[in-house]
Amino acid sequence: MLVIENGLVLWGENLDPQKANLIIEESIIIEKTTRKVHSSHKIDATGCIVSPALVNAHVHIGDAVAMDVGDGKSIAEIVKPPHGLKHQILSNSSSDDLIQAMKKAMMEMLSTGTSTFVDYREGGLAGIKLLQEAGKDIPIHKIILGRDDIFFDNEASLTKVKKVARNLLKYCDGLAPSGFGEIREEVASIIAQECKKQGKISSIHVAEYEDVQDNSVKETGKSEVKRALDCGFKLLIHLNSPVSGDLREVSLKNVPVVSCPRSNGALAVGIPPLLDFQKYKINTLLGTDNLMFNSPNMFREMEYALKLTRGFYKSHFSPADILKMATANAAHALPIDSGFLDEGRLADLMIVKQLSSHPYLSLINRTESKNIICLIIKGNIIY
Repeated sequence: MLVIENGLVLWGENLDPQKANLIIEESIIIEKTTRKVHSSHKIDATGCIVSPALVNAHVHIGDAVAMDVGDGKSIAEIVKPPHGLKHQILSNSSSDDLIQAMKKAMMEMLSTGTSTFVDYREGGLAGIKLLQEAGKDIPIHKIILGRDDIFFDNEASLTKVKKVARNLLKYCDGLAPSGFGEIREEVASIIAQECKKQGKISSIHVAEYEDVQDNSVKETGKSEVKRALDCGFKLLIHLNSPVSGDLREVSLKNVPVVSCPRSNGALAVGIPPLLDFQKYKINTLLGTDNLMFNSPNMFREMEYALKLTRGFYKSHFSPADILKMATANAAHALPIDSGFLDEGRLADLMIVKQLSSHPYLSLINRTESKNIICLIIKGNIIY
C-alpha cells in the first residue's frame, strides 16, 4: 500500500483542489481521506500539488528523427503525404534511428509528467512494430493509431484497402489517415466503418486551415468536418477553420476534438477556436502534434493554449479548463482508465511543487521538469 499524504489533490473530473491523503493499492486509487493512514510506504507531498498525469492526445512521435527540419516551408511541403519532407525523411531513416528518436521522445514525455500519448503512426504494420519495439521497456501508455500508404493510393481497390485496414487493426488501437486532401471518400468510410466494427478509434485531421476547407466545399459541397462526421470518424484533429454549421454538428454528434495550438502556430495555419468549442460544449483535448517542430511537453502546450486563447478572444479563459484538456477530458474521449483522480481509477498521477497560490496556474505557467518530484503510472513510482 502506497500513501501520498499532505498534498493538495486535484480531485475528480472537475480537478477540485482538496487537502487530502491518497491510498493506492495494486495500481488503483482506493481511497481519498483526511485521516492519518499508517503505512511503511509513504510519500510526503507537503507543499505539492497531486495532479492527474498528463495526456498528449495527438503526436507524430517518429518525426522526432527530423527535429526543426523544414522551418519556413509551407505545411504541404513539410507534412503532406505521401511526398512531404517528413515522409521523405521517414522513408530514408534507418529503423535504429527511428527507434532511438522515439525512445528519447517518450522519455521526455515522462520527464514532463505525461503518462499517456496517442501516436498517429505512419509506416503501416512496420511502423506500428517500430513504436512497439521502441517503447517495450518504457512505462508509458501508448495508444497507437495506424495508417498505411495504400490509403493514399487512388488506384487501389477498395477490397484491398479494407483487407489492409482489418489487418492493421489487429496490431493497433485504431486508424488515423491524414486528411481528405489525400484520401478518397470511400477509403475514409471504410476506415471509420472497420474501426467501429472492432470497437477501436477512428480519427482524421480536419479543417486545419482555410484552404483545405475551401477546397473541400468547392469540390464536394461539404466541409471537411461534415465529411468526417458523415463517414463516422470519432475523433477529429485541429478544426481551426470551421465553417457555418460545423461546430453545431460536432457538438450534436458528441465527437471530441484534439487541438494542437503550438503546431498550428509553428506552421502559420491558424489559431484554434477554443472558446467557440467551449460554447458548443465540444469535448476538447490537447496534443503537441508533430515532433519536427514541437517538443512533446504538455506544460508548454497548456501555457501556449491558455495565453493564445486569451489574447485571441481578448477575454478571460479558465486555466482549469485548459488543464482538463490535458487530463480529465481525455477520459471521455480515449480508452483509458486515467485522466482524473477518483476512487477505483488507475493511479496515474504526478506530485509537483506548488510554485504559486493558484494551483492551476502554478502547473500551467510555472512547472518545469525539475519541479515534478514524483511521477506514478499504474501505481508504480517511475521517478
